[in-house]
Amino acid sequence: MAVNVPASELEALQALPAQDLLAWAVERFHPHLKLACSFSAEDLVVLDMLTQLVEAPRVFTLDTGRLHQETYDLVDRVRERYGLEIEVYFPDFGAVERMVREHGMNLFYKSVELRKLCCRVRKVEPLKRALKGVKAWVTGLRREQSPTRAGLQKVEVDEAHGGLLKLNPLADWTREDVWRYVRERNLPYNALYDRGFKSIGCAPCTRPVGPNEPERAGRWWWESPDTKECGLHVRS
Repeated sequence: MAVNVPASELEALQALPAQDLLAWAVERFHPHLKLACSFSAEDLVVLDMLTQLVEAPRVFTLDTGRLHQETYDLVDRVRERYGLEIEVYFPDFGAVERMVREHGMNLFYKSVELRKLCCRVRKVEPLKRALKGVKAWVTGLRREQSPTRAGLQKVEVDEAHGGLLKLNPLADWTREDVWRYVRERNLPYNALYDRGFKSIGCAPCTRPVGPNEPERAGRWWWESPDTKECGLHVRS
């Protein structure tokens, strides 16, 4: 659902603090506004901010079928804390069956192309369903997370999904900013963070990292840094 926002307004929005940008988005788009939540610390910061602005923010998550048990445990804790209905989207089972029959259970280790195929089936296609009828969506992405996100804007036109608006209110936050907020608000978080994980995705494709390694070094660690995206966040 394409959204028309004047270029001058988009430019002004880039300078807004996270809470103010979310307040603008809620006023402008709710209930046609959704938060994409993978239950990262960043996503939970944004979710917490949204719950202070609207009683029932719309939140969705993509269950690939290969997540850590710790992530599923966190989903239930978040549901209970905020009393939210979380929209869960699963991959098409037929597409998963065909992919696994042809390429194996762990195809993602074989090549970048097969890893991206797995991400497309398990994440990208379900995202398209999650965004139907939406005018704007929100993420917890930050520029600091990886080279592929260095040019991230707080407000972007998402041409890959029909021209709807994509908001990244934490784009200019540091990792320290995120965890300061988590501590101050006593937010629930994934137990894997306490075991050396800095970025958490599917279980076979995520591992702990050293204290001096980049945040996303544990994601698809067998690949080069410039390929470490799953296709959910395509920028034109």
